[in-house]
Amino acid sequence: MKIASYNVNGIRAAINKGFIKWLNATSPDVICLQEIKALEEQLDLNLFTKIGYDYNYWFSAQKKGYSGVAILCKNEPKHIEFGTGIESMDFEGRNIRVDYDKVSVMSMYLPSGTNDARLEHKFEYMDLIHDYLNKLQKKLPNLVVCGDYNICHEPIDIHNPKMKGVSGYLPEEREWLGNFIDSGFIDSFRYLHPEKQEFSWWSYRANARANNKGWRLDYAMVSKPLQEKIKRSVILTEAVHSDHCPILLELNL
Repeated sequence: MKIASYNVNGIRAAINKGFIKWLNATSPDVICLQEIKALEEQLDLNLFTKIGYDYNYWFSAQKKGYSGVAILCKNEPKHIEFGTGIESMDFEGRNIRVDYDKVSVMSMYLPSGTNDARLEHKFEYMDLIHDYLNKLQKKLPNLVVCGDYNICHEPIDIHNPKMKGVSGYLPEEREWLGNFIDSGFIDSFRYLHPEKQEFSWWSYRANARANNKGWRLDYAMVSKPLQEKIKRSVILTEAVHSDHCPILLELNL
């Protein structure tokens, strides 16, 4: 099973930059999208069904043109979970999940901490989602949580590890991500590539992408029971429809 995850920074903008052609060529069974910045009714869903994604599910933020997640599937899931039931998270459209017999896949968009108020919201979200996923793992042990975590975990995950006091690389954020992994998840990319430095996000400023001054913010976290099923986990840096690039996980189910 091929699972992709992509913060598209606006699905309509990404479509204008060739996203559909890329999706058709890459052909994952499931793709998790973050930061769609659109409502379902603002999209031409035929673009997706025409290339085999007959089952597409959208969970938008209440605020128009902001945040939002989606999952596009080739095969019909047995259950779709829109949100988490936690209002402070769900009004920004940050979680959606599909369940299959052998695996459940969540698209998650963790907030960024752009200012003090947002940082407070980010930490609140981090506590709530960790608690939610701890409980969910008991019910759905074969769980993949893909998405933009807005955190670099280790010095290898950021172009400048000396960066201090910047949200996304704060000690508390990094510690939370370490605890998240320790609670029963595997960072699939790092598991297969312990010493590889690759990034999944670059600032639009100062020619950062051309100079590869990036951050690894996007993860395919795989629950422990699926460890032996991890076949491949890569960062697709050649895709340029967003300030992020997609990641791809293959599970041998």
